[in-house]
Amino acid sequence: MFGLLPGTFYLAEKALFCYNYRRKWGFEMQEKYEKLRQEYPVFSYDGYNISSHAGGILLRFDFSIPGLCEFHPQTRIVTENLKILNAPGNRRAQAIVFALGLVEAVSYWKSVCSPKFVIACPPLFFNEKDFNWWKKLWFNGLGEFFYKNKIQASFDDFVEFKLESSVKEADDSKEKFISSGLNIIPVGGGKDSCVSLDLLAEFRGRNLCFTVNDQAARTQTAAAAGYGREDTIRSYRQIDPELLRLNREGFLNGHTPFSAIVAFLSLYCAHITGAENIVLSNESSANEASVPGTQVNHQYSKSFEFEKDFSAYVKEHFGHHTKYFSILRAFNELQIAKRFAALTQFHEAFRSCNVGSKQNIWCCECSKCLFVYLILAPFMDLERVEAIFGQNLLDKESLLEEFKGLTGLLATKPFECVGTVDEIRYALDLISDKYKKQAKSLPALLAYYYDKAEKGQEAPEGLLAAYEKDNAIPENFLKPVAEMYEYVSKTD
Repeated sequence: MFGLLPGTFYLAEKALFCYNYRRKWGFEMQEKYEKLRQEYPVFSYDGYNISSHAGGILLRFDFSIPGLCEFHPQTRIVTENLKILNAPGNRRAQAIVFALGLVEAVSYWKSVCSPKFVIACPPLFFNEKDFNWWKKLWFNGLGEFFYKNKIQASFDDFVEFKLESSVKEADDSKEKFISSGLNIIPVGGGKDSCVSLDLLAEFRGRNLCFTVNDQAARTQTAAAAGYGREDTIRSYRQIDPELLRLNREGFLNGHTPFSAIVAFLSLYCAHITGAENIVLSNESSANEASVPGTQVNHQYSKSFEFEKDFSAYVKEHFGHHTKYFSILRAFNELQIAKRFAALTQFHEAFRSCNVGSKQNIWCCECSKCLFVYLILAPFMDLERVEAIFGQNLLDKESLLEEFKGLTGLLATKPFECVGTVDEIRYALDLISDKYKKQAKSLPALLAYYYDKAEKGQEAPEGLLAAYEKDNAIPENFLKPVAEMYEYVSKTD
């Protein structure tokens, strides 16, 4: 099944080669990082612009790396189906868009990692505490980027924020916020946002879905919950082609905190529509580090830590008008999967595979596909899960490395939005029980796991009865949360 190559000498020699290769590559990447920082010591945030046009609002940002290139990314928000209650370009709106630019800039700054980030456009706010807030978001949000590129960077020294112009003071006391009482629900097209849409059904008349770039799964899952284009805030984020050129030419590249962009962009949409709540679909499992014993977390900007930081930032700078919270924070991935398994109206529409997202398919070759398969299989007929993916992923030996990462048999988890190691192991036990009850032999990956897992690696009991109390769910949203908890925690 998983035959070993003969000869322990060969294996030792291969391991030594891999170690030396990684070590050499690490030195090379660190040298590249230092060289780029010397060649391009400054990254400049030159400006931002808000313009309204027929049927939409255009947000534009201007960044530059002196001596290399300029970037002018844009985001378009369709407004033809929206009732605009608050001015798209008033002071509060400008302050939010300025902040959105600071997180958009990360994607471009990381190409050279300039040691100095200059804010050349006059900000509407900024103080010493803000410098530290943004450094924390950048550093933790780039944890995977630094780790995978073998870059040694410290919080104190990786970047210095510098204001080139004074803060633009203005009186916003006359800018009264007009509330619509709406809820904005970011929809990614995966099982989590499907469960959130179901939980929020009782607020149906107050809900607006929110999407960043059209993908079939997002539209289809919203439609499965009864929401059409008229009920959706559609935004289109355009990456500047210059960044893609730098990527092709070998400049630094890697993961950035995309969910933080969603946070500020949805906040801007909440401003113009008067929405009172931005309701996320981030589970408690997102708090676990991707690399055990470190703060490197692929999902940092989905973590409760970021949720709290963002809420405090919004309260301080933009008022008390909009709450930002995850309605799924009390639950883990296992519980969400159990609830999703009962929501059959979403089963054909949802997709979670990043590789196949543009084609609206499950690629069946990545850790995300394997994770979703594993987390759903305990709660659905095995044949039904296989039909969703078109094959039995537990029998795919080509997914062994991804499987080992998910189950804790490797030092790091896959850098994807996946559940905890304990949740995966618990799911495997439940799946194994199903095979045994049906008198079927275990598929390849399950057999491998029970052969290789060491004693003491068993999953803890009670994961389906867990309730994460460290959450920010408002009281008026607790009823559907309590109903979901009653469903997922009961013994079948």
